[in-house]
Amino acid sequence: MLNAHYNFTEDEKGVFSGIQPTGSAHIGNYLGAIRHWVTTPAEFEAIFCIVDLHALTIPQRPEVLKSKIREIGGLLLAAGVNPKRSALFVQSHISAHAELAWILNCFIPMGWMQRMTQFKEKSKKQKQSPSVGLFIYPALMAADILLYQADLVPVGEDQKQHLELTRDVVERFNSLYGQTELAPV
Repeated sequence: MLNAHYNFTEDEKGVFSGIQPTGSAHIGNYLGAIRHWVTTPAEFEAIFCIVDLHALTIPQRPEVLKSKIREIGGLLLAAGVNPKRSALFVQSHISAHAELAWILNCFIPMGWMQRMTQFKEKSKKQKQSPSVGLFIYPALMAADILLYQADLVPVGEDQKQHLELTRDVVERFNSLYGQTELAPV
């Protein structure tokens, strides 16, 4: 079975969540995610990630992205995310995210990706043809989830389809290869 782990013992429950360092932080970020990140560690072992690789699916100016990563990190700490009780890191600093995404991309049929409604919606908003990165975004999200085998992955309504894809690719992979352990991250 495809799985991985990140310092969770069998008795511990884990949560994984990520936030993109794009745009300006707003009250919706706080209400939808950040306030929960502050209170979640009491109930779960928490892994929080600034998902800069996801941010690259739309055009970014490198200096702005770098600044936004620092800004979001500072905002999370200022809001009360405690790095002594929660793992907090930048996604691109852990190469396993991109590596596992590549492997998963090799097992996800094109038809599954073509059904992703978020890709269709975001593509319509772009002036240019969308990037392949935007198309395969759900595989990177699946990799994020699978690397940590969290019990809870809070997502917005627009991301639920990606959770279903994660489940489907795991079932497909496991039906082909059986139990497969990933090295701990």
